[in-house]
Order: sequence, then C-alpha cells, then structure tokens
Amino acid sequence: MIMELLSAIARGVGLTLYVTGASLLFGGIIGLVLVGAARSPIAVVRAIATLYINIVRVIPPITWLFLIYFGLPQYALRLSTIQAAIIGFSIIASAFMAEIYRSGLLSIPGGQREAAHALGLSAVTTVGHIITPQAFRVALPAIATYGIGLLKDSALASTIGVREITYYAQQSAKQTHEGLLSFIVAGALYIVISLVVALVSRQVDLRLRRKIGVA
Repeated sequence: MIMELLSAIARGVGLTLYVTGASLLFGGIIGLVLVGAARSPIAVVRAIATLYINIVRVIPPITWLFLIYFGLPQYALRLSTIQAAIIGFSIIASAFMAEIYRSGLLSIPGGQREAAHALGLSAVTTVGHIITPQAFRVALPAIATYGIGLLKDSALASTIGVREITYYAQQSAKQTHEGLLSFIVAGALYIVISLVVALVSRQVDLRLRRKIGVA
C-alpha cells in the first residue's frame, strides 16, 4: 500500500519542483530590480519599491493565487493553473528575495567600496567582483531557507488545480480512503526534497567560502 501511494503521489514531484524553481528564479530576478530601486537616490523610486515589498509580504500566498487565477479572467486575462501559480509565487518571492539581498548588501562594510574606489576600480568591477560574491555568500543560507519555505508554500497551488504533491495526496486519499497515510507520504517527500536543497546550498556555501578565503 505504501509503495502504491508513493508511486501515485510522487507524480507531483516534477511540477512541485518546476513551480518552486521557476518562481524562485523569476522572483530572484525581480528582487534584484526591487533592491536596486529600494536603494535608489530618487525618493519616489525608493518609496514605490518599499511600498511594493511591504504590501506583497503581508498578503497571504493563497490570496495572491486566487486573485490571479480567479480574478484576472474577469479582465479577459485567463491563465492556466501552472501559469497562475508561478506568477503568484514569483510576485511573493520577489519581495522576500529583495529583503534577503538587502540584508546581504548591508553586511558588506562600506570601507570595501571606498578601498576599491581608491584603487581605481570601476563601479561595475567593484559590484561584480567584490561586493556581489560576498553578499551572495551571506545571503545564500537565507535564500536556501526561503526556497524550502517556497517549496512548502507550493502545496497551496493544489487549491487552484496544479497537480503537484499535495494534489495527488488529496486524490489518493479520496480513492484509497487512506487519508493519514497519503499525507504522511506527501510530507515525507517534502522532507526529502528539503534536505536535498539544504545539502546543495551547504555545498555551494562551502565552495564560495573556499573561493573567497573565508573559514
């Protein structure tokens, strides 16, 4: 019975990883724009970016999913369940990733920028080869933690019909009447994936530490 449930529920692993990975990628890219805007010398740009980040973070993920999937069709914009899930989670991820990036940048002493300028290094070189690698290393644990959280939040996509792990767990529970066992299997899958993500992020962190000479 357990193997049958595992086989049935594991069909959702692919979409779970796809939705999580795509949302983290797009959210990470948008987050870079947001953190740049939040640090802009133009007050209006800073205010807009800050307002966006604060509003997005306080609205529950399921509300975003419902707004996008059920709300947008009223304005002739109909999306598939997967598209709605990725857009919704990307919006959420962008705000959280912007804050993670900001924390990483704030951890870098301002003296390093001044030293790079004194050595005649360009702003692009300073940001690309000095600031960014260090900020990314500092932010990596938080990014991995958020990625695991996003993986768990992706279960909410089942509410709009995305066939991920929780969706198949629900279907298996209905068909076999083994609700407890179905969701135990689903939980085990989430744990395994989370452990893999944590392990990979740890290995990347160790490599970055060795590369920049940090113990």
